[in-house]
Amino acid sequence: MYVDEVTVQNQVGLHARPATFFIQKANEFKSTIWVEKEERRVNAKSLLGVLSLGIVGGMTIKIIADGPDENNAVEGLVKLVNSGFAE
Repeated sequence: MYVDEVTVQNQVGLHARPATFFIQKANEFKSTIWVEKEERRVNAKSLLGVLSLGIVGGMTIKIIADGPDENNAVEGLVKLVNSGFAE
């Protein structure tokens, strides 16, 4: 299991378009991936799950992966979040 924290850079957070990019990236990996905000954890490959967290700019989230490519999965998603989703 590999875990890292990242602060959401873009102002509006993970609304529909950035969440879609996030999920598409998560689906590139074989590992099971979760996003955690406070004490709530959802499947990072689920659009409704990610949207239900209500993640806005400036919030810190945890990205957790477990599987054969867990390091690459977490690092790839952290990099995407740090990029601000090109917004």
